[in-house]
Amino acid sequence: MTPLRLRMIEDLKIRNYSPRTIEAYIQQVAAFAKFFHKSPEFLEPPHIRQYQVHLIEERHASWAIFNQTVCALRFLYRTTLQKDWDIKHLPFAKKPKKLPVILSVQEVGGVIAGVENLKYRTAHETMYGAGLRVSESVNLKITDIDSQRMMLRIEQGKGLKDRYVPLSPTLLGKLREYWKIYRPPLWLFPGQPIDKPMSVTNAQKAIALARKKVGILKPVTCHTLRHCFATHLLEAGVNLRTIQLLLGHRSLNTTAIYLHVATQALQLNGLSTDLLQVIEKSRQDR
Repeated sequence: MTPLRLRMIEDLKIRNYSPRTIEAYIQQVAAFAKFFHKSPEFLEPPHIRQYQVHLIEERHASWAIFNQTVCALRFLYRTTLQKDWDIKHLPFAKKPKKLPVILSVQEVGGVIAGVENLKYRTAHETMYGAGLRVSESVNLKITDIDSQRMMLRIEQGKGLKDRYVPLSPTLLGKLREYWKIYRPPLWLFPGQPIDKPMSVTNAQKAIALARKKVGILKPVTCHTLRHCFATHLLEAGVNLRTIQLLLGHRSLNTTAIYLHVATQALQLNGLSTDLLQVIEKSRQDR
């Protein structure tokens, strides 16, 4: 490990960045240095601009990767290398506005049932049943289950925030059935070795295989289960503010995206949004 990389990692840790963010930043800076075959210490703003063009025109990088690279380079040059450049010259890409893919309750049930391994299937049931991010589900500990208060404790979720979410009787029953067979000592869903939690990658692979197995054509990831949790609650009449708290969103605007995909939300005072049908009914009543 080079002294520069070590110093950047230390700077990130001092500022309490999450392990996943640290790994991502270091990875993007390494790719930047590899492109020019030079240490970032010897590169300047024109090189950064050239690399941004490369990401867009040659690598066709996603919005997430592009902006993650910008964040990593901003941190490197402003904090670790303490360059006196005007860091505002590093522009972010405009985030595309996309709606999440939503499955019906029946489709969710089919996908989860298609996960053959009990440990992975229970992890996915927990993602959907409690609206958890994949990282939150795989990092659950046995002590996070509070069966007396019927709550799940999410420790240091996204943004390093703790929160509690309701534990439904059905999910508790499935967790108990799973525990009787596996009896995990620390992590609720241990990986390999057992003293480590299940990897996010393996959880994603399991849901991808299950989707293909049951023949669902829609793209499905672990995060789809979280989107479905929020949408199905909204369709069941749960208010948006409650869903925001359950998901751990900082802003209600983030949660409001589900208004665009929930079928019951697409109603106008109880009337269908099919306005032509309303007109036809009005004509018939005359």
